Amino acid sequence: MKLAVLVVPVLAAAAPSPSLGPRQAQSLCEQWGAWTGNNYTCYNNLWGKDQATSGSQCTYVDGASEAGVQWHTTWTWQGGQNNVKSYANCGKQPPKGKLVSAVSGLPTTVSWAYSSSSVRANVAYDVFTAADPDHATYSGDYEVMIWLAKYGGVGPIGSSTGRVDVAGRSWDLHIGNNGQMKVFSFVAPSPVTSFSADVKLFFNYLQSRQNFPVKTQNLLGESTKMCPPAPDREIAEVADHLRPASLPVRH
Repeated sequence: MKLAVLVVPVLAAAAPSPSLGPRQAQSLCEQWGAWTGNNYTCYNNLWGKDQATSGSQCTYVDGASEAGVQWHTTWTWQGGQNNVKSYANCGKQPPKGKLVSAVSGLPTTVSWAYSSSSVRANVAYDVFTAADPDHATYSGDYEVMIWLAKYGGVGPIGSSTGRVDVAGRSWDLHIGNNGQMKVFSFVAPSPVTSFSADVKLFFNYLQSRQNFPVKTQNLLGESTKMCPPAPDREIAEVADHLRPASLPVRH
């Protein structure tokens, strides 16, 4: 059994591990199991489970407050090594119709760990934006990802354009397209298990270096049901707004 544990205060200053009352405690083992509380939403999201020959996965919400959410996920997938089985994630949703240019900052802090590095998976933030604020929240005109780790040979959409420095760290910037959507992926060269930064800095970089249209792009997100991604994606890269330390699991 593989285990991933995450403590995720996001869009807020760093805070002590949040507490979760008995009324809020939640185990998510259904394919589209979801929990919402304290302005956060967590999904089990086993959208690719049929690619496995056997196995299962459950996601557990261990604690939550206005400052963040603590959760973990366990799985026992077998078969279908090159196919994503799941995309367990938690995130905080922005107000509808919020332009990127109108956001002064997106501070975030996360700590995470896998019980084993013998997995095919990654840990990433995922942000969708679109000119239409009513756009479906599982895609957009643009997708911006921050990969804190990748294991087992998985990788982002697109090709590497080289190293860039953002938020006090170096990243391999990959740029590509998923259909009509342009995807920017900032990939850490080695695992970053504790991360604290302002996600807006990544948009600032893209605005100055890649002409990202911050004045016309809305952050996408609202408390709606997760929908499965397009089938041609190289790796599970689906989220409503900001999915701190989401976990696409291949094996």
